Amino acid sequence: MSETRIVTSSAPLRGEMTVPGDKSISHRSIMLGSLALGTTVVRGFLHGEDNHSTLRAFRAMGIEISEEKDGVICIAGKGLNGLQEPGDVLDCGNSGTTIRLMSGLLAGQKFFSVVTGDRYLRKRPMKRVVTPLTQMGARIWGRGGGDLAPLAFQGGELKPIDYTSPIASAQVKSAILLAGLSCDGETTVREPHLSRDHSERMLAYFGADIRPFAGGVSLLGRPRLEGREVVVPGDISSAAFFMVAALIVPGSELLIRNVGVNPTRSGIIDILRAMGGNIELLDERTVSGEPVADLLVRASSLHGIEIGGAVVPRAIDEFPVISVAAACASGQTIIRDARELRVKETDRIAAMVTEMSKLGAILEATPDGMIIAGGAQLHGAAVESFGDHRIAMSCAIAALQAGSAVTIYDTGCTATSFPNFWDLLESVRQ
Repeated sequence: MSETRIVTSSAPLRGEMTVPGDKSISHRSIMLGSLALGTTVVRGFLHGEDNHSTLRAFRAMGIEISEEKDGVICIAGKGLNGLQEPGDVLDCGNSGTTIRLMSGLLAGQKFFSVVTGDRYLRKRPMKRVVTPLTQMGARIWGRGGGDLAPLAFQGGELKPIDYTSPIASAQVKSAILLAGLSCDGETTVREPHLSRDHSERMLAYFGADIRPFAGGVSLLGRPRLEGREVVVPGDISSAAFFMVAALIVPGSELLIRNVGVNPTRSGIIDILRAMGGNIELLDERTVSGEPVADLLVRASSLHGIEIGGAVVPRAIDEFPVISVAAACASGQTIIRDARELRVKETDRIAAMVTEMSKLGAILEATPDGMIIAGGAQLHGAAVESFGDHRIAMSCAIAALQAGSAVTIYDTGCTATSFPNFWDLLESVRQ
């Protein structure tokens, strides 16, 4: 993953594009397709390293998953009790979604299993899922008192729970709901703000009795899930890089087709529009239970705003590139209520402040966000990705506005979520 890229400033970006399939939905299609009875066909699956970690894990638990032409995935689901005890440790690579969601699932399986990940994933906190799962009766062991992988599970009978999460986290919520599939009775998760709801939508699509309500969601255990066709929309987190690129490079206009615009994920659109961004949603439609649209983005004069509260979990993965937009805007941007950024693939607050400062941006880290003084002229420098795909791609977008070349170290990590990012970027540069 230690590739190095040099990115120079750009003339206007023009053209049409599609971005890879949604990473979150791709993960869940493998998981629920494996737990459903019958065949699930997944079109638009993201063939990135994170999703392949999930795919390999379920193959290791006895699920037949084949790749057909055009990248279509076929899953021969075996039902809620069809998984087999894996013969080795399950390696989740760099994927927090894989390890946290599978923790919920493995807690209710009647076998022993161990999950781990790469050196970055083994530093990420797991107690946030281990605590509620333990309250459901799960037996889990791990480093740091169960806060760090590797994690070991002796699965078995669980009891339903009514859990109030201290943070709005789709991974925490989804882990509890997946554990709840194996329980008799109703499992409920409450959140301070609504986190992304891909799990709820897909569970309902596969036939689960799931009941969203103001402030949370409930699931009735032991449903009969049926195999379905899943069409995965383009990932809005991937589209975000090109949305910001088109907004900050004068004269640009990009049409990004087939993007998932789930309202629990579309905070990036609301934030960029509030900054003055010209973004139109065209041909809005629903595909496999998820809202989808084409995004038309034109270069705009952005201005600073305050970002906090309920919009933060709806845009949590996009804050690295939002900070790039803020650095190129006029006036001050304040980001708050985003402490979650400190426990992503890296500390994204510290990483963006450090690396964007090398490019001439004026940023200050706060405990739960950043203060960004927009309008500084960016210049060339050498920056680090810290092995974080979103840091690498955000630095590449910033480089489009720099006065001289930007060298980005360790860019192979972009294959985690956006394998063709660099080719796509070159294709729209004029």
